[in-house]
Amino acid sequence: MALTREQIAMRVAQELQDGYYVNLGIGIPTLVANYVPDGMEVMLQSENGLLGMGQFPTEEEIDADLINAGKQTVTMATGASVFDSAESFAMIRGGHVDLTVLGAFEVDVNGNIASYMIPGKLIKGMGGAMDLVAGADNIIVTMTHASKHGVSKLLNNCSLPLTGKGCIKRVLTDLAFIEIKEGKFHLIERAPGVSVEEIIKLTEGELVIPAHVPEMTF
Repeated sequence: MALTREQIAMRVAQELQDGYYVNLGIGIPTLVANYVPDGMEVMLQSENGLLGMGQFPTEEEIDADLINAGKQTVTMATGASVFDSAESFAMIRGGHVDLTVLGAFEVDVNGNIASYMIPGKLIKGMGGAMDLVAGADNIIVTMTHASKHGVSKLLNNCSLPLTGKGCIKRVLTDLAFIEIKEGKFHLIERAPGVSVEEIIKLTEGELVIPAHVPEMTF
């Protein structure tokens, strides 16, 4: 069975490490804030100028002035700080973020990402994605493996305008965890109950499959 948005976020949270500074993009990535492992200290960064985001607020905790880059209300963790967005982007461009989690429309076998524009459609825009992919070495892309029409989003070559070139090394979809290297997709894990054959069918780019593909655990 394909992963839910929450399960994708839970699996990404397993990649966090104590002391990490982490930027969470709009969409599925924002949910990762709810699944930081107990006892782990991670500082979540938002490009609008917040370092130290906590979980999403309860109704009693909502502060309309405290938002993330996607204009969702958030909480602040102990030790959090608020600053100008220019300082936030200096942190991003300076390579001071340990992990970036982004959404995308397409990713290809060369590690290219398209995430900000679909010609003819009204999309919110790039936000900080171009700066994030340029300033970060450790990026995880989260997205559905294919469109609602069954068209693969894991391609030989991105068809949409690129956000960044050769910058993506890992992709976590609702079906699989995939590593990109040497111009190919490498299947690392599969969603519980999802067969390798299903993943092959919905992956356009060349997919390298090991002898054993473990199911994800949560």
